[in-house]
Amino acid sequence: MEREYRFEIVSLLVSPAHAYFGRAKDGPAADVTTQTPAHIEITANKGIRGDRFFGVRAHTEAAITFLALEAWETAAGDVDPAVARRNVMVRGLELDPLRGEEFDIDTGDGPVRFRGGRPAHPCVWMDTMAGEGTRKALIGRGGLRTQPLTSGVLRVGPAVISCDVELHPARAADQVRRAQPV
Repeated sequence: MEREYRFEIVSLLVSPAHAYFGRAKDGPAADVTTQTPAHIEITANKGIRGDRFFGVRAHTEAAITFLALEAWETAAGDVDPAVARRNVMVRGLELDPLRGEEFDIDTGDGPVRFRGGRPAHPCVWMDTMAGEGTRKALIGRGGLRTQPLTSGVLRVGPAVISCDVELHPARAADQVRRAQPV
């Protein structure tokens, strides 16, 4: 049975290259221009146009990453969420139940279909960039990697997710705002 929930896309991130690689103790490996546009163009089975993972075969099933702002704020406080390098920052949406599931997100331009994949585990860079303990605080809630199954546009602002799983926001202890059924 398909269900719909309202949530918010707080920010979007597109980066043409990797900024975190090598040894974290040496600091960021590259000064990469990161864009936080008001909307992104998604291409089925390729990812976000202009992003470092666009069309990279090894990342097809993990081309677009999502992270709950509530988890980030609990782990990193008021550190800019762009530091997490996740493509889609959401508020009021539980991500973990979407692993292995197909779902649609609509921000006003029509639905974009995704398949939830493996968790986006935090790396040691989180402690370097957002503060000691951030990585540990994000374990188990570092986000979700997804494969885009259809092309379309996502925008910052109100959004609706349609999925076959029931989202149980009460299980996400670190969420302040809850996904609201439509």
